[in-house]
Amino acid sequence: MKPTSRITIRDVAATAGVSVATVSKVLNARYGVSAATSAHVQAVIRELGYEASLVAQSLRNHKTNVIGILVADLEPFSTELLKGAAKAIKGTGYELVVYSAGGRTSDHAGWEQRYLSRLSGTLVDGAVLVTPTVVEVDFGQAVVAVDPHTGPTGLPTVDSDNLAGARTGVRHLLDLGHRRIALIGGRPDLESAKLREQGYCEELRAAGIPVDPLLIQPGNYDADDSTAAARRLLESPDRPTALFAANDISAIAAIEVAVAMGLRVPEDLSVVGFDNVPEAALARPPLTTVEQPIHEMGHRAIDLLIQLMHGEQTHDTHIRLSTRLVVRQSTAPVGRGT
Repeated sequence: MKPTSRITIRDVAATAGVSVATVSKVLNARYGVSAATSAHVQAVIRELGYEASLVAQSLRNHKTNVIGILVADLEPFSTELLKGAAKAIKGTGYELVVYSAGGRTSDHAGWEQRYLSRLSGTLVDGAVLVTPTVVEVDFGQAVVAVDPHTGPTGLPTVDSDNLAGARTGVRHLLDLGHRRIALIGGRPDLESAKLREQGYCEELRAAGIPVDPLLIQPGNYDADDSTAAARRLLESPDRPTALFAANDISAIAAIEVAVAMGLRVPEDLSVVGFDNVPEAALARPPLTTVEQPIHEMGHRAIDLLIQLMHGEQTHDTHIRLSTRLVVRQSTAPVGRGT
């Protein structure tokens, strides 16, 4: 390198033996870099006399007073979460903008990074990612993940206690005397679905009931898939007396299948869902469900993001909220209809 050559960020990365993304994180004081690595990179920056371009500095200093929320699709969970985020934003001086992938993300892990690249630097000051597929992002601003696909990530996160919630829902059915309890599971790529299935299995085993693989059917958090799953379960000669669904949409689909088959809910089949979206209370019969505090998840995500954007000290960047059982009319003691 000639003495008169302008030092670039790539020169810093090569000299420090790290990636350009790591140097960028150090320059922008972002999370995801260890203290030792950060100190090493800063020493190389001083040694080489590197100065970020005026354009880059301008982008970093530019404030839009806008927060972006990225969702895979506008469905009941994300819609309810947005309500909590909208409430949290009041009085903060920030505005919200929502970016939806329109559901076109099922085969494209990492879609959030592509959306974030469109927002970087000039459109938003920070972003909330809802059920993201990524574990870290190179964005340049603060990011908070809600209910990430992979569970714990390098990002600040907000989620609910899916494992304990599932155990609570299954325990309710056990307390009503049910022993043949089926599961309509969620999306296998989502950590929340894995934890809910784990909770189902753990609670059955704790009651001394073997887990029957034939009673576990994939619903993928999707109404059509859950309808097919419910039909397979309820057409079985030894059908279940109760059903736990990994989300409310799947539970409501199961109720509709049962009614179409001439079964009575809850007399012939008790059903428990998960989420407590508004559709749960409007179901016929109204759905017993495990409530995760979706509004609060959106609220806490915005609160945490603003703290990070302001550079405030945060004692906990991985927030897990409690769930609770909401009992309605879709569950009853086993054998009540006989």
